[in-house]
Amino acid sequence: MRDPQVIAAMAEASLRNGAAGVRLESPEHIGAVRRRCPDALIVGLWKRSHPGSPVYITPGWQEIRSVWAAGADVVALDATARIRPGNQDLGELIRRCRDELAAPLMADVDGLENGLRAADLGCAWVGTTLYGYTEATAGQRPPAWELLAPLRRQLPEGVSLICEGGIASAAEAGRALAGGADAVVVGTAITGVDLQVQAYARALRGGAPGDSSA
Repeated sequence: MRDPQVIAAMAEASLRNGAAGVRLESPEHIGAVRRRCPDALIVGLWKRSHPGSPVYITPGWQEIRSVWAAGADVVALDATARIRPGNQDLGELIRRCRDELAAPLMADVDGLENGLRAADLGCAWVGTTLYGYTEATAGQRPPAWELLAPLRRQLPEGVSLICEGGIASAAEAGRALAGGADAVVVGTAITGVDLQVQAYARALRGGAPGDSSA
């Protein structure tokens, strides 16, 4: 499923059926979708792990430049307060994005404080992507329902609020918009064909009523 042409086909299908844009991981996938869907709104990121840091979503300047060069319209990056690889400073990275690339940024955050800080530093979008995935929020589980309202109230005018993480149905997406989000990112519920098939297979092998196919 991670083949660039498969990703590009899924992106095109999503866009043709009403998606406002696509969020893509890795320069390879961003480039494939840009070539196939030249007018698409692309939020790009690159997941890379580095020793000594838990930050892996577009963690540093090299990754930011690569994502932007591949054709992203918005670059998503971890905007939590955690130590970045090489002790790179979030504020300095954002400044360089503005001054050297003029690249709009989506801040992937885990809580209110980090979301407001990212907006103050200059991120155009703030997303709840890392809620439940950091040490500080390990006891929480997405979607970040309780985070949407305070972020909506306190984010500066003009900063977009994105609900991402754990959205598994159209009803939940609607709830996110009603809760203050400007847009919703849906991942596994749409693109996770492998996980969805596994779930069906487990249910059927467990003896679902009328099952004769397992």
